[in-house]
Amino acid sequence: MPLALLALAVSAFGIGTTEFVMMGLLPNVAGDLGTSVPTAGYLVSAYALGVVIGAPLLTALGSRIPRKRMLLLLMAVFTVGNLASALAPNFGLLIAGRLLAGLPHGAFFGVGAVVAARLVKEGRQARAVATMFLGLTVANIVGVPAATLLGQHLGWRATFLVVAAIGLVAMAALARLVPHMPHEERGGVAREIRAMGNRQVVLGLVTAVFGFAGVFAVYSYLASMMTEVSGFAEASVPLVLALFGAGMTLGALAAGPLTDRALRPTLYGALGALAVTLVVFNYAVHVKWAALVCVVILGAVGFMTTTPLQMLVMKKAQHAPTLASASNHSAFNLANAGGAWIGGVAIAAGWGWTSPALVGAVLAVVGLGIAVAAGLLDRGGSASSRIVASSEYADGAPAELPDRVS
Repeated sequence: MPLALLALAVSAFGIGTTEFVMMGLLPNVAGDLGTSVPTAGYLVSAYALGVVIGAPLLTALGSRIPRKRMLLLLMAVFTVGNLASALAPNFGLLIAGRLLAGLPHGAFFGVGAVVAARLVKEGRQARAVATMFLGLTVANIVGVPAATLLGQHLGWRATFLVVAAIGLVAMAALARLVPHMPHEERGGVAREIRAMGNRQVVLGLVTAVFGFAGVFAVYSYLASMMTEVSGFAEASVPLVLALFGAGMTLGALAAGPLTDRALRPTLYGALGALAVTLVVFNYAVHVKWAALVCVVILGAVGFMTTTPLQMLVMKKAQHAPTLASASNHSAFNLANAGGAWIGGVAIAAGWGWTSPALVGAVLAVVGLGIAVAAGLLDRGGSASSRIVASSEYADGAPAELPDRVS
């Protein structure tokens, strides 16, 4: 694998750390800024809103900027956003800092996925994309727990200063390791928007919203489930979250080669396994060892859906994959917000702490149904579903992502 993928993974590590660390720092931030924990929760929503807005907006604005330069600009915005969060004197400006830090998230992963696919030979594109996403999963094993401990001992501002420093390291790695890519005629914003009109792209995004919402219906309340139902002490929660991150990493490692071999079957299998795991989790959470096993499996099968969905929208967006690729991350963040909301509604209705698991299973089944329907509609599709992934940096002839996705 090219070293450029390491630079993308380091960037993903920083992005993953700042995305999830706020959940563990809410009490610290609330106490320091004189607000309640529920109000401080808007800081999580502000980041997600930044992702949803920034993915299509920044991708469209940067449609004619060479991709290496675009990656550097996006990581610069990320770094500034985290620095602004660290220095924010009040809650309102911290909200603004979090929104700014979230803006480049989706656009970075969208552009980064296209760059990763261009760096390798045909048949290894999904593995390249999964390698970039490993940075995001490792952030949940190492970055988030370490940053949470740092914030608890040195203050939450120190956490965002360190994340900003990671952003600077990532920029240096991108500048040094990502090769210059000759300017290509990409057709600008109009072509990217037309590609978004592809029915398979739309169905892929809707699949991401419903399927991944099943994961976040549980993940958002995982700490409470572990303490209130499984009987773990609060001090054990970081370990539980690290196990979830370990599962995510295993899922990312498996998803790459499986997606390269058979995209749609990998997606169907991951969504089906997710639904089953969520149902089992509803009962296993009452037994400590079984709960921990299910946490790892949940992270693995949940994250196994990301690579095939990412590759699917890239393939179906024809010769303008960047906006579709970035919008996929808007879909994932809508799943984040929607899953957390629906899970909260179930708990508030008096259905119990484990009810988000069953609600999540229903969402995963809906996602699977949409994915299967999309696959049936796509049978016998024409070569118009192909996108170019030619690269002067892969050995041999220019590579092209195949149109066969089943």
